[in-house]
Amino acid sequence: MKINKHRRLRILGLALPIIGGMMSQNILNVVDTAMVGHLGDAALAAVGMGGFVSFLSMALILGISVGVQATAARRKGQGSFDEMAVALNAGLLVVIFVGPILSSVLYHLAPIFFPYLVEDPEVIALGTPYLQIRILAIIFVATNFAFRGYWNAVDRSRLYMVTLLIMHTCNIAMNYVLIFGKFGFPELGVTGAAIGTAGSTAIGAGIYIFLGFKYSRGEGFCKKTPSCKDIKQIVRLSIPSGIQQLFFSAGMTMMYWIIAQIGTAELAAASVLMNITLIAFLPGMGLGLAASTLVGQALGRGDPVDARQWAWDVVKVAIVLLGLLGIPMVLAPDIMLGIFLHDPNTLEVARMPMRLIGGTMVVEAISIVLMHSLLGAGDVHRVMRISISCQWFYFLPLAYLIGPVLGYGLIGVWILNISYRAIVACVFALLWQRGKWSSIKV
Repeated sequence: MKINKHRRLRILGLALPIIGGMMSQNILNVVDTAMVGHLGDAALAAVGMGGFVSFLSMALILGISVGVQATAARRKGQGSFDEMAVALNAGLLVVIFVGPILSSVLYHLAPIFFPYLVEDPEVIALGTPYLQIRILAIIFVATNFAFRGYWNAVDRSRLYMVTLLIMHTCNIAMNYVLIFGKFGFPELGVTGAAIGTAGSTAIGAGIYIFLGFKYSRGEGFCKKTPSCKDIKQIVRLSIPSGIQQLFFSAGMTMMYWIIAQIGTAELAAASVLMNITLIAFLPGMGLGLAASTLVGQALGRGDPVDARQWAWDVVKVAIVLLGLLGIPMVLAPDIMLGIFLHDPNTLEVARMPMRLIGGTMVVEAISIVLMHSLLGAGDVHRVMRISISCQWFYFLPLAYLIGPVLGYGLIGVWILNISYRAIVACVFALLWQRGKWSSIKV
């Protein structure tokens, strides 16, 4: 388990700003959930379902982050410093073209498909406008993801962290004002939460563009026009990742639908569980993004042996960190859940799944880091196939059978979710050891 001190510091130097920024993002989500929780289970369920569906709606274009990061990291490793931002320029062109079209189509479709996901009329009434407002911000969210991939690839994750902190401070303030009607603003409830979140993403996009001109003009930002080959390269890497995220998000939405068939209390509990889980997973995500950068830069230098070792070194750090984070979930679940859940019955429903999440954080550490390592190497197609097949052909059918049909409830669904994630982790570990990713050209 021992890692060379220099390598450990390199990993942490890349990952800690990413983790800090991503932690702020999910702390924001928790604050949102805590605020909305005062409005009742229906509002909580609406925000939970609406949030996942909004991510589903924009998942295809969010794969742009993977394409930008993999390409820019390779260019940095190759020493092509004046070409690094060409990948970002290409990604932003794709976002500008696709984002508005996607928003327009999905905004008008939302009232049609959202009622198929939830049966509770109150959840539908609250969740539909929430979803529509979030959908209008697709272009800003995708812009943020493109910049995230670039800053991480070129060792400027600090800029990502600072921008997220500003964004989420604005989000918390706007949500407080608009949800509860403070300082003369109308009391908008769930709709206010959506406006606050969408507004903060627009602020973030503006900050990123400013920072791009300040720090990356010499690297080609808004200076070197990407060729058709550059754009095709970004699209080639981004589409499989986008499809993977689309199916993952659709699968999560389907999981919410399955849980909704069990009951509204279970759906509210699942919403809280997922928000807490995302906070706990974020250190793993930050380390995974760091692994993607380290792998990409090593391959750019023509050193696949070093790339292989970087991934395993990051896995070791992630196992320790996520394992520690899982301990309070196992030992004191009520303390964490009680912040958001005020109904004793809903708290009881969520308690055992919370313990299961904490007990399997180590498995998630392996899965997350190796998945991002494969993405950083450009092995996007195999990651896509494995992720989609395990989720849609194993987890979801069995979750419906075990949960609503056989009556094992939320606990049964959560046990299956953990087993599916363990299978994915094992497959990614096998692929990484085999090393076919080292011959992929980016």
